[in-house]
Amino acid sequence: MSENASYRLTNVSILSVSTVEAPEVVTSDQLDEMLRPVYDSTGMLAGQIERLAGVKARRWFGKDEDYTDAAVEAGAKALAAAGVDASRIGVCINASVTRPHLEPGISAKVHAELGLPRSCVAFDVTNACLGVVNSLQLVGTMIDAGQIDYALIVASEGARQMQESSIERLCAGGATKQDVKDAFATMTLGSGAVGLVLGRTDAHPEGHRVIGGITRAGTEHHELCIGGMDGMRTDSRALFVEGLSLATDAWNDAKQEWDWDDMDWYVAHQTSTTHIAGLCKTLDLPMERFPLTIDSYGNIGPVALPFTLGMTQDSIAKGDRVLLMGIGSGLNTSFTEVAW
Repeated sequence: MSENASYRLTNVSILSVSTVEAPEVVTSDQLDEMLRPVYDSTGMLAGQIERLAGVKARRWFGKDEDYTDAAVEAGAKALAAAGVDASRIGVCINASVTRPHLEPGISAKVHAELGLPRSCVAFDVTNACLGVVNSLQLVGTMIDAGQIDYALIVASEGARQMQESSIERLCAGGATKQDVKDAFATMTLGSGAVGLVLGRTDAHPEGHRVIGGITRAGTEHHELCIGGMDGMRTDSRALFVEGLSLATDAWNDAKQEWDWDDMDWYVAHQTSTTHIAGLCKTLDLPMERFPLTIDSYGNIGPVALPFTLGMTQDSIAKGDRVLLMGIGSGLNTSFTEVAW
């Protein structure tokens, strides 16, 4: 096992997972219609977003709506579901990628609007699509160290600005086929929010114990996906190939310490249905154990994995073994085992 590639937690449980859906449904057919001028000028065909990525629709927050409000809402829902008073939260982390401003961190807004105490540390963790998974390890370590009793993790993603800006740029004239291909991943994005509360297992036997997991970095591929609030430039094919390669390396490395070949659930970050099928084929895992949200909600960035967990949680039985599987641009990958 590679040094620092594996971690175990001893007394940490997920107490609640909440989700917030953005209100506007935007189909891929609608995006294709917006992109028709550039399709006509480049000779490209509509329908690729759904055919290649499996994304039939995604959600947008309202044009004048602050999507970070959804992080506050998700956090409030998570606290209520966990039955934990805001005064007991020791750390609040926002793990979003998208944000309406660089400073201050969105965690400051969540902290203030939920009335968290001054003793509660607040900061943002941004690591592409792995922010929430990374935050689980961070707050879990703090709980095990006795620094805090409870933690709140939130994330809210708003894809509208990225997609509208990309469509406007592509349709302004002069775009090439390669420009459209580079913007393809941007069109698969979605919007939504999540909130998770974690606490000590010995105080909450009803919780879902976080066992631990591994992380691996393949940062030689950090230029495959470069994103900003005006869109992403992505080498989708290379990202797919190298992401699966990194995940496979991590999986094989983990076999020295972990047995994940027969989990009850595999809850994965989702960039496309093709990505999930490729992951299943490469690791020889049953696709029916992978719940999917990518088709109806798109790729919600760091929200995608916990959002899928939240949407699936009522179907997960007590005692089921769940593996959280993340791959994010950078490249980074992380697997985390949870005993439900």
